[in-house]
Amino acid sequence: MDCIPVIPDTITTKQARELNPLVLAFVGDSVQTLYVRTYLAVTSTAKSGALHNIAAGQISARAQSKSADKAIAVFNEDEADIYRRARNNHTLHGAKNASIADYKKASGLEAVLGYLYLTGQKQRLETILALTETAE
Repeated sequence: MDCIPVIPDTITTKQARELNPLVLAFVGDSVQTLYVRTYLAVTSTAKSGALHNIAAGQISARAQSKSADKAIAVFNEDEADIYRRARNNHTLHGAKNASIADYKKASGLEAVLGYLYLTGQKQRLETILALTETAE
């Protein structure tokens, strides 16, 4: 199912790599949120409040950390580098209900998603997002 939002113009991989990794994570978080919400909206008969709770569980730092553990095994060299840069980036805050380690791994995954989205690598983005659906 195609749940990836359309971006009118992409940027080059060089331009994306020059962005702060937490900016990539900012975009990646939004991409994953829209993906999960769209998927739930078209595959579930639940009401919006229940859908919100399901989505929140799938895009929490803890869930994203578990997804990152799965996805890192399939990252190519560029994706692994983006992941490491975001995970190791210094930040002044963390998630409310997650460890700092989970928060950093979640940021790494989000950065990879943002990188793939901004560079127009739709098929690769779908592959990584599909791994996040099944994270337990």
